[in-house]
Amino acid sequence: MARSEKADKILQVLRRSFGVPRLPSVEDPFKVLVRTVISQSTAETNTRRAYQNLSERFQITPEALSKASLKEVEDALRVAGLYRNKSRVLKEIARRVLEEFSGSLDFIYSTPLAEARRRLMELPGVGFKTADIVLLFCAGRPVLPVDTHVKRVSKRLGLAPSDGSYEDVRLSLQRLYEPKEYFDVHMLLIALGRKYCKALKPSCPVCPVRDLCPSASV
Repeated sequence: MARSEKADKILQVLRRSFGVPRLPSVEDPFKVLVRTVISQSTAETNTRRAYQNLSERFQITPEALSKASLKEVEDALRVAGLYRNKSRVLKEIARRVLEEFSGSLDFIYSTPLAEARRRLMELPGVGFKTADIVLLFCAGRPVLPVDTHVKRVSKRLGLAPSDGSYEDVRLSLQRLYEPKEYFDVHMLLIALGRKYCKALKPSCPVCPVRDLCPSASV
């Protein structure tokens, strides 16, 4: 079976198993950026709690975060991993967005994709995944974010090189799927990784794509 055919079948099975993901309503890209930075090395439950704590104390805007005291931000993010470092990073991001982009990330909508991606990644604490999430979720740009679940699952399924870097995996998946499918692929591979294709003890016998996976154990 060709890789493109297998990729399509995997997506069909995942949609039947988990449902078709719904793209969230368009949200301010700065808020998405803040939430994504908080999510780094942090479980989803704690990410939600930390972001909620922060939003109850301040408006999630560059102006408000740049003026907030570091201690207040740290207190809000305490439930998240690496909260001290993330607090410093978020305040620096807020300052840079104010100074360099006049307080707005609206350039992500119209600037050529490679340039928009580069500008985001020039901000502290913003790597490939964080930039790509902002670009896809907020602006619908044709880029497929790769988190730890996507990276692990796509390699096990043979959809990306087993020793591939972030960019190797992203480009491999983008060649296999249409841009209109990028959001679904991102969300569904995460769902598969969380429920079945776990890092240490994958549940291969009950995995919905077992028959399509070259790494499935007996």
